[in-house]
Amino acid sequence: MRDRFITTVYLLAWRVVRLLPERLAYALFTLAADWVWWRRGPGVRRLEQNLARVNPENPRALSREGMRSYLRYWCDAFLLPGWDADRLARTCRVDDPERLERIFAAGGVVAALAHQGNWDHAGAWAGVHLTKVTTVAERLKPEAVYQEFLDYRRSIGIEIFPLGEPGLMGKLIRKVRAGAFVPLLADRDLSGNGVPVTFLGEPSRMAPGPAAIAIAAKAPLMPVNTYYERLPGGGHGLVLQIHEPVPVPTQGSNAEKIAVMMQGCADALSAGIREHPEDWHMLQVVFDADLDPARTRR
Repeated sequence: MRDRFITTVYLLAWRVVRLLPERLAYALFTLAADWVWWRRGPGVRRLEQNLARVNPENPRALSREGMRSYLRYWCDAFLLPGWDADRLARTCRVDDPERLERIFAAGGVVAALAHQGNWDHAGAWAGVHLTKVTTVAERLKPEAVYQEFLDYRRSIGIEIFPLGEPGLMGKLIRKVRAGAFVPLLADRDLSGNGVPVTFLGEPSRMAPGPAAIAIAAKAPLMPVNTYYERLPGGGHGLVLQIHEPVPVPTQGSNAEKIAVMMQGCADALSAGIREHPEDWHMLQVVFDADLDPARTRR
């Protein structure tokens, strides 16, 4: 029953939200965000615990903005398939275009991103203005919702491989060598073999994939933060904060090099999140300390 309800809600939203006046759609999602924040369920409490690493004095107020950003992401997602190249260009910008051009000059690029702003919007923009975009999608339940997400991301020009697919690393390496842009969410380990890092000042783990692919493909590993900004004519646009590529260490084993590079990604992403914490909508466990049941209950 629960799976059928979730599937029905998502499928209905994909079709109905695009029929609403855009301002009304975003206003309704803001109201929904405030209601969810007010109820302070497990996801909101987890968001507050995560944001406390950025602002320990007032994570509750910050979590309200975080939920509004999160629901804005969802409204964007339901509307994005109807956006043309001009709309993408008007609502997305890069903070340092010259740096981005220099990084992409040699070919394919791997990026490490955080769950911040709207990574789908960034991917759709990159597919039009940079090069072919290939990434990985976490398998969701129910299956019908997962398939809808695959169709959605493919409809905005992003090539998707399911997480855990056989031969996934080899496929991504070949894509990068062929000149593709491979952005991967890195601030939460879904691989089960994450690399220990210090993230926002605390022990955490990140998946080794971004660094491993960059090393194997001899491609730059570029940390990227994305965050929202107010547009002059109203509404929100997306900013891509481009960091310098993380250098490959000259010494050490492959595993040691990956660990150093992922720490470099953690440092860059931490800096970007500290600048715009309201757009980091991480509602899951990230930090090693929160794996302790005694602390999680507090």
